[in-house]
Amino acid sequence: FGWRAAFVLVGAIALLAAGLIQRTLPVMPAPAGASPLRELGALRNKQVWLTLGIGAIGFGGLFSVFSYVKPTMIEVAGLPLAGVPVVLALFGLGMVVGNVLGSRLADRALMPTVGGMLVWSIVVLLAYVFTAQSVVLGSINIFLIGTTVAIGPALQLRLMDVAGEAQVLAAALNHSAFNTANALGAWLGGLAIAAGLGWTATGWVGALLALAGLGVFAWALADAREHPAAARKGPVRITP
Repeated sequence: FGWRAAFVLVGAIALLAAGLIQRTLPVMPAPAGASPLRELGALRNKQVWLTLGIGAIGFGGLFSVFSYVKPTMIEVAGLPLAGVPVVLALFGLGMVVGNVLGSRLADRALMPTVGGMLVWSIVVLLAYVFTAQSVVLGSINIFLIGTTVAIGPALQLRLMDVAGEAQVLAAALNHSAFNTANALGAWLGGLAIAAGLGWTATGWVGALLALAGLGVFAWALADAREHPAAARKGPVRITP
């Protein structure tokens, strides 16, 4: 069908998703007093910035590896070109599993889920340095790296909790943080490869980014203990 068919398919999925959202989600009026200025007020909260920092830095490790997964698996593991879609599908399947499990874990224990997923990211990204030598082990590892997206729902909930009345801005900023992670991870991974460290160096870069994210997470916990009110604003509840 040609490469353009992929864009048509993505567009069709988006239209289907929009229709399902319209059909299943209740119509909610805007909260009283809602305004752009009130939304921007969330940026005065340090916990909002720290939560965004966790995503923008700690989640960059996934993109450091994924941005170069095709040449790594072909050049290092010897994966045939025809096998690339299978590996990419495994990564996508891992993301689906991560989203489902991450949501459930975040409902049970929010901050432990954030910290635990950063530790899990360090483990699977480091493992990639060694498993990328094998088609089978590398493919399994890529699936596991996909599951690290489980941190996404947890960070989304955390932002909604600390943003207070700025729920719309908080929801948007979470995706902005992940886009920043995408750019940062791919850039640093590319620098490592260009420096002659090899394709698998992206695993080391990814693990270091996840470790840095864990440091921001520890900072957020310490700040929350020092300023508990700012860390427990709670989301605005809207009755449909």
